Formats: sequence, structure tokens, C-alpha cells
Amino acid sequence: MRRLRALPPLVLPFLLLAACGDQSMQTQSRYEVYGKAPLFPDGAEARRPPEGTVEVGALDREAALKEPPPVDAALLARGRQRYEAFCTPCHGLTGHGDGMVVQRGFPAPPSYHEDRLRAAPARYVVDVITRGYGVMYSYAARVEPRDRWAIAAYIRALQLSQGARVAEVPGLREKLP
Repeated sequence: MRRLRALPPLVLPFLLLAACGDQSMQTQSRYEVYGKAPLFPDGAEARRPPEGTVEVGALDREAALKEPPPVDAALLARGRQRYEAFCTPCHGLTGHGDGMVVQRGFPAPPSYHEDRLRAAPARYVVDVITRGYGVMYSYAARVEPRDRWAIAAYIRALQLSQGARVAEVPGLREKLP
């Protein structure tokens, strides 16, 4: 009886080795990228997704864009981090449209401190990040929806900080000598 129990562990490695001879998964016939495919009527190997196909996660991303998250210190910190990573090359650290690529000849974006953009709702900023505007391309594939809202909140904080007057800062008068 003991001999029968010892047999499977001894036979298993040989069975696994025998299975390695089949290379069909590694050497499958396939079409080259942008190659011709006589199988399809148009002769192209690249296929469009079927009508009505929804990308995995697209519905979740769309839902996250519907309503802005509550603004708190963590959201502003995340917005600052994402703004500095994605937006400062063109818009600059203060949002005046004087980023490094602009200093090297790229067309300057509008300043966030223009009256038009100060009056724009946060949704407008999120939509521009999502779809792009003018020479700015879409960042939808680069910036997650929650981060778009965080960037919009941080831009609003930048606008407030750059336009603040000393008299408007609460509690500052009591602290001044």
C-alpha cells in the first residue's frame, strides 16, 4: 500500500516534463501589426470594437465625474501634487501661464487669474482636463476623475491666494504688530 502512495509524487515530474514538448502556445500563427488579413472583408487585421462596447471601468470613471468630492485639506494636497505633476509645465506654479514649456516657445495658456476663469465653475476646469481645449490635449487617460476634481479645487485655491488682500484674511489684523 505504501508503494502506491509514493508513486504519484515520483510520476508527477515526468508527466510535467512530457507536457513541455507542446510549443503550440508559443508559436501560434498570428497577424503582424497593421498587416493584411484575408480573413476579413476589408483585409485589415486591426478591428474596431463592436458597436455599444464599453471599456472596463468606463462607467465608474463617468460616475466619479458627476459630482465633486467634498473639499478638504487632503483633497487640496492631492490637487497640488497632481497640478505640479501635470499642469505646471504649461500653467506654471502660480497659474499665470508661464510654465517651463511656455518659456521655451510653446503657446501660453490663459492665466487662471483672468476674470473669465475666476468666474468659471470647477466643472469647467474638470471638463477641460477631460476633453482638452485649444492646444491642450485631453488628460482623461492620464488623470483619474477624482484627481481632476482635486486639481480644480487646487486651482480655485490658487486663484484665491493670488487675489487675496491682507484686509480679507480673517484674524490677521489681530496678529499684526
